[in-house]
Amino acid sequence: MKFLFDFFPIALFFIAYKMGDIYLATITAIVASVVQVLWSRYKTGRFEKLPLITLGTLVVLGGATLFFRNELFIKWKPTALYWTLAVALLISQFIGNKPLMQRLLEQNVELPIRIWHQLNLSWALFFAAMGIVNLYVVYHFDTNTWVNFKLFGTLGLTLLFIVLQGFYMAKHFKQPVNTLKNEE
Repeated sequence: MKFLFDFFPIALFFIAYKMGDIYLATITAIVASVVQVLWSRYKTGRFEKLPLITLGTLVVLGGATLFFRNELFIKWKPTALYWTLAVALLISQFIGNKPLMQRLLEQNVELPIRIWHQLNLSWALFFAAMGIVNLYVVYHFDTNTWVNFKLFGTLGLTLLFIVLQGFYMAKHFKQPVNTLKNEE
């Protein structure tokens, strides 16, 4: 459910674009992200980092889009966000006790440290590649195609990557220490 909530501003961006233009969509995305951050704060009692980073990137690049009336800024927003996440994941490989993916998921999943590092690196590479793919679409297709890709392409690729990561992680789950053995 949280995964879908994270795509809430993107979905509203898409709808606003189809009903208006890129500038209406940009304003809608900024407002939706503010609502998302405030709702999350209300529900959890704290601000979550990723929605705050997303909102900051959106305010800066969306604001530049609106101020300069240049849609290229908002089109760069996904790449800026993806590359920020990729860098954060890469840095966490070398700084701190645990890679970022382990810190995010270890409460739900127990994996060997080597697998956490591989998982972390694969997400960093995924985000770096997504940033490149976004720029390819920005510079080789029209705005309508980019908006469609932003919703359907990024969502589809992300879901596919999550499923593939799930299969990879499942192969490496640690067995619980206190397992009951059948006595025959």
